[in-house]
Amino acid sequence: MIRLTHLLTTVLICALQLTGIATFAQTGRWMKFEKAFTSAKSYSDPLYDLKTFDVQFMSPSGKKKTVSGFWDGESSWKVRFAPDETGNWTYRSICSDTLNSGLHNVTGQFSCVASKSSLAIYTKGSIVHPKGSYSLTHADGTPFFFTACTAWNGTLKSTDAEWSMYLQDRVRNQYNVIQFAATQWRGCAANSEGQVAFEGSGHIRINPAYFRHLDKKIDEINQYGLVAAPVLLWALPVAEGRELSPGYYLPDGEAALLARYMVARYGGNQVIWILGGDGKYIQEYEQRWKNIGRAVFNREHPGVVALHPGGQSWIGKEYAQEDWLDIVGYQTGHDSNPSTIRWITDGPVAREWGKLPPKVLINMEPVYERIGPNLVDKDVRNASYWSLFSTPVSGITYGAAGIWPWLRLGEEVLNHGKAEGLPTWDECIKLPGSVQIGYMNALMTRYNWWQLKPAQDLLAEQPATPNALNRYVAVVRSDDHKTVMAYVPTEGTVKLYNPFNHVYQAQWFNPVTNQSAAATLNSQSGMITAKAQGADDKILILTTK
Repeated sequence: MIRLTHLLTTVLICALQLTGIATFAQTGRWMKFEKAFTSAKSYSDPLYDLKTFDVQFMSPSGKKKTVSGFWDGESSWKVRFAPDETGNWTYRSICSDTLNSGLHNVTGQFSCVASKSSLAIYTKGSIVHPKGSYSLTHADGTPFFFTACTAWNGTLKSTDAEWSMYLQDRVRNQYNVIQFAATQWRGCAANSEGQVAFEGSGHIRINPAYFRHLDKKIDEINQYGLVAAPVLLWALPVAEGRELSPGYYLPDGEAALLARYMVARYGGNQVIWILGGDGKYIQEYEQRWKNIGRAVFNREHPGVVALHPGGQSWIGKEYAQEDWLDIVGYQTGHDSNPSTIRWITDGPVAREWGKLPPKVLINMEPVYERIGPNLVDKDVRNASYWSLFSTPVSGITYGAAGIWPWLRLGEEVLNHGKAEGLPTWDECIKLPGSVQIGYMNALMTRYNWWQLKPAQDLLAEQPATPNALNRYVAVVRSDDHKTVMAYVPTEGTVKLYNPFNHVYQAQWFNPVTNQSAAATLNSQSGMITAKAQGADDKILILTTK
């Protein structure tokens, strides 16, 4: 009887496969579901020969979700996505070549079960941008304080052991996002196996072997509970090596085609898309990038979308009505000059954010630690806290001279000058600023950080002067004034208005040591004063009793 049952089961499975109905499988909620398809026809140019290969999923509650599939070499096609409901899902493939029985009208089902993982990306869900808000959350509404590390060349150059070591360290230091270049670019011409993502310009050819190498790196990012943030199209339009960067030299159509391929391939991962990296997205390039963004993301898609502009380029006004863009990134530059401090604290970002529709605003490239011999952890903290408090609080990015190029001893950095004297990637993850940005995450997540907005009007006296901008005190508060924070970069007295005469508990937080201590307040006549002592910068934190 047992043998007969086994035989009947085998016959049934074979029959289902022959009729194009997939057998039952299970996937954890928010985890990657992958379904492979075998084309019944050969295509000499798959990326162009098939205009459409989508899979329409039906959730247990009856919601439809259309997901793009992708070519994975020879006759292999796949679809990936992260199911957001537990229960039984069904699907049906839709191919522009309706005569291809391997790709068109293939149906099946799978079961989504509660994930056994304890990682937040699988228990709380994908990262989303709630409409009308200035911050990110998980799908279940849990706030997500964006804390990224920049490893542009990490997925391209790292060995398996190096990548694991790096990701483990970033988790220990409370990072939650990894930024990296998804293709060859001006800083790295090929991956560690000598492969490039694509070839050509006016007509491109995808290299699936390159992307299979990248698959493993991105999967491991998620395995450690981190969110992957690939730069899809590096875009710097100037400087040596720009001919290697797809966002610079590909025509609009091919740039969008390449980006759509990567969105389809990695849409089943937990991701934040960075459409362009280090680009110019305004003036003569504005329409190009709007065209690309709309072509890639003006349809149903997983993940939130960011743009990472070049140094001190503000795109907020020009992209205010682009609904596909969730994160307005900016980059403040790699120095601590007075002009840079002024741009962070009193430039277009600080002045204009409140005049625009709500989007997430993040400095995606503050000064890199040790990019110059005198650029150290204090410069990183200054730029990071000033940036964090210059707009509604949402997050920050860290970078170091040796991490972004994945620099090893004796190596040079392609198209970026001499690397002599720069610390290696594994030295950089131990630098003070690298650790202290993790402290920032720990600090902010102890409070309702998503309620905090700039409040320079509370500062009775600004100690910074045109000749001492490094003394700039930045203030944020909640709408009800029940939480107030002031970043105090130097020793001195902080004077704050207290218009509602709240009775506050006060602490000084030291961002160097990650230690807190009670602060002594002098409160009278709607005014609060507190004295910051010691050489380290500090954050004054006021909360109502």
